[in-house]
Amino acid sequence: MSGADIAGLIAAGVFAVLVGLLAIPLVKLGRVFDEASTAIRELSDSVTPLLTEATTTISETNKQLARVDVITSSVEEATGNVSALVALFAATVGGPLIRIAGFSAGVRAAVVGLRPGRKPRSTRN
Repeated sequence: MSGADIAGLIAAGVFAVLVGLLAIPLVKLGRVFDEASTAIRELSDSVTPLLTEATTTISETNKQLARVDVITSSVEEATGNVSALVALFAATVGGPLIRIAGFSAGVRAAVVGLRPGRKPRSTRN
């Protein structure tokens, strides 16, 4: 063997060691990719039922909101009816009650004025 052959063998050995050293990180990187794909697969398997459950929950929530809307409309209608009833009652009974109260205050003032020894109270200051 000549010196060039020995140099070639040494270069081939160094190259083989270099390839061996570079193969270790590549194998580890392959394992990382395998673990990442496994984690993604597991995540995908667990997210699908979660999304299905979230969709069901949102659907049920929308149904309940529709029921609440119906109840709110009914309460609004009842409130309007009660307000109209109170206004009607005030218009029907309120005016005569005010007149009766004024009349009774006038009668009381007249009776107090007719009693001997008592001064009628002044209603105005």
